[in-house]
Amino acid sequence: MITIAISSQKGGVGKTTVAINLAHAFARSGRRTVLVDSDPQGSVGLSLTRQSRRLSGFYDLIDDPAVCTADLIVPTRLETLSLVPAGQASVYDLKGSAPGAVLRRLRTFLRDLASLDVEICIVDTAAGFFGATGDVLSAANAVMVPQQAEPLGIRSVPKMLEALTRMRIVNPQLVVLGVALTMMQSRLPESRDAVQALRAILPPEMVMRTVIPRDDLFIKASARGVPAGVMDGGDPMLGIFDNLRIEVERRLGVTAQF
Repeated sequence: MITIAISSQKGGVGKTTVAINLAHAFARSGRRTVLVDSDPQGSVGLSLTRQSRRLSGFYDLIDDPAVCTADLIVPTRLETLSLVPAGQASVYDLKGSAPGAVLRRLRTFLRDLASLDVEICIVDTAAGFFGATGDVLSAANAVMVPQQAEPLGIRSVPKMLEALTRMRIVNPQLVVLGVALTMMQSRLPESRDAVQALRAILPPEMVMRTVIPRDDLFIKASARGVPAGVMDGGDPMLGIFDNLRIEVERRLGVTAQF
């Protein structure tokens, strides 16, 4: 099983949108995929199932090692795509955990998923690289960093990638896939300039070729609890995230069999 974290130092950059639609793309390709919501706000769960606030999930398992991984998996309308909601993060936040305990439980959780024949695990994380997100990065195989195609924050991206690279001290297997540009508005020169600026300051291999546009379809899809690609007029989104999936597979060097 390959575990891919979708992470960024700040919120509002399209992490959840990328996580949901990339997981959907992998599932559509035939890979048995689980989308894990490790953001205490539960954004993935709220986008895909309105009952997520009442469901046990990631933080329940992190808080209590007796929780069974299989009991946390929520099926979706696509047979190859399942969800593990965030669960009761407030209890975890109040109790805390012994140093190293979260990482040990997280690694057990990922081994359990692999034993259930899951091929791809996409983890939507909270903003920042500390706390539970740091543990996710310590256990993941790869990380992708969504970044708005806007001038604000572009120049901080190299330092953010340096911080992720340092995570390899803890997790030598971690592959930094690169930055995925999101919320691109091609009609605005400021958005185009931001893309050019990022490509100018980063090596080509650190920027995903696929660019995610700003589109009202993402908001409408979230309101309906579905990936954008299944909406009326969603075919272009299917193509965009299929391209992103193919990029990820190539960067990880995966073949037909994981």
